[in-house]
Amino acid sequence: MTEPLHLGLAFFLGLLVGSFVNVLIHRLPHMVLSESVTDADAPRHDLCSPASHCPHCQTPLAIWHLIPVLSYVGLRGRCAFCQHPIGRLYPIIELTTALTWLACAWHWGFNPSGLSWAVFATLLLALSVIDWQTTLLPDDLTQALQWTGLLAAACAWLPVSPTQSIVGAAVGYAFLWSVATLFERFTGKQGMGAGDFKLLAALGAWVGPLALIPLVMFASLSGAMVGLYMKWTHRLNADGHIPFGPFLATAGMAVAVLGTPATLWIGG
Repeated sequence: MTEPLHLGLAFFLGLLVGSFVNVLIHRLPHMVLSESVTDADAPRHDLCSPASHCPHCQTPLAIWHLIPVLSYVGLRGRCAFCQHPIGRLYPIIELTTALTWLACAWHWGFNPSGLSWAVFATLLLALSVIDWQTTLLPDDLTQALQWTGLLAAACAWLPVSPTQSIVGAAVGYAFLWSVATLFERFTGKQGMGAGDFKLLAALGAWVGPLALIPLVMFASLSGAMVGLYMKWTHRLNADGHIPFGPFLATAGMAVAVLGTPATLWIGG
């Protein structure tokens, strides 16, 4: 059993990582969109610049304004300079990431395997929020997810072999690409973007090819249910499209924790 000290350390590390996840969520989509801008005089915009500031009054934040969760509580959810409300998503992401790291340490242990799965869950969280807000799945994150999965498999930190990891990545990409291509050919409409292909490829690198079957089924079913609910409550966009990435990510995390039916049957 993981020692309480290690669980506490995992939670603390998760808080710090969660603060960086907020940076990814709010800056990476702007970086992706700005790649198409060729204006040499445009201000630099990346993960480091400009410095953290209030998006309302543009005042740079002091270091004590950046303490995860505690700064939000201390400021009572408002900017220290202009008193404009701070979005609740910031502390929610930080706390969710911390709890995720705690859960991974408890489930897999505070070891390379547990830390690998914590990184896996963190990247999925960032991708899910970005995709839901912007319908973007940045290559920077999907490729990071895929390569860390391949590396973790090569280091024997995952329950899949390096060969299974490679095949899982290839099958994941090829499957969704084939489905999307056929859908577009028969309907003349784009069903999903290439980011979804890359995300499923990355998930395949972590869970292997066999796990992709229940993963896609769970993601499709949950996505359909949410889509029907949003349509019933009149929250669905006019084009009827909802991002598929969050459902793939949720299904991937569920398969990682619970295992595939085949794995459970063999293990029993």
